[in-house]
Order: sequence, then C-alpha cells, then structure tokens
Amino acid sequence: MEVDSGTVNLVSKEGDTFPVDIEVARMSELVKGMLEDDADDDEEATEIPLPNVKSTVLKKVIEFCKHHRSEPMTEIEKPLKSAAMAEVVQKWYADFVNVEQVLLFELILAANYMDIKPLLDLTCATVASMIKGKTPEEIRKTFNIANDFSPEEEAQVREENKWCEEP
Repeated sequence: MEVDSGTVNLVSKEGDTFPVDIEVARMSELVKGMLEDDADDDEEATEIPLPNVKSTVLKKVIEFCKHHRSEPMTEIEKPLKSAAMAEVVQKWYADFVNVEQVLLFELILAANYMDIKPLLDLTCATVASMIKGKTPEEIRKTFNIANDFSPEEEAQVREENKWCEEP
C-alpha cells in the first residue's frame, strides 16, 4: 500500500517533533522505507525517529525538501564549472548552503543518513567549491586542518606527486 497523503512526524535527536507532508518527507529514502514498513498500521500520523539529526539541522533539511518539491534543483555538473555555487545551481540553493561550516557538515551527515541525494549532492558540491583552485595551504586554512607533515615529509610527498600539479 502506497502512502502519499497526510503528514508524518519527524522526530529529531532532541525529541522535537516536526509535522511534514508525507510527499515532502518521502524525498528521504530512509523515511520512505520506514513509511512503507509502517503502511500496515492505521495510525493517523506516523512518528519517524531520526536520532542522528539535530533539530536545527532537521529544520534546514525540511526547508530544502519543501523547496525542492516546488523548484527542483538543476543537475550539478561534474567537475564543477565554478567555485561560485550561484553559477552551479539556482540562487535559492546557493543561498541555502551559504552557511557556517559546522552546519554545512551537519547537513552533509544528515543528507547521507536520511539518504536525500539532491541535498547530499548540493552540500558536497559546496565543499568541493570551497576547495576548487586552492593550494594545500589554503585548503588547510579554510578547513582549519593542521599540517602534520615535517618539512622533509612534505617535500617528499610533493616530489612524488608533482605530476598532479603539472598543467
């Protein structure tokens, strides 16, 4: 039995409940599978626990899914044609991922856990755009990564991999 109308309650890590249209919630393959497993039950509103997703992140995920239903995101070309997300996807989506790094990475984890491919594609492409055209030092600075190579080890790795940097 296919369940397509009504609402489902998504429950965050903190226990907050978010009522969502079933057709919006079905963008998540995880939720879709749980709804199909629950289709036999005649409960009015199914509760779906999402113990790996914080409330603040779940709000953003729901916002994405609602918008995606009314305006689907354009396919993201690979490799990225630009480091500016506004040149890769529509403005709304570029603005959506213009967030703090911590939230961006939490969105990636939520999209992966909930199995929402368009959101995972968008968030991962955003991280890729943050790396595009940067030197290793700039990438370390962007993501606050410590360089754990000694100068000798770094020189050796650069020598072994200099073919990567040749035009």
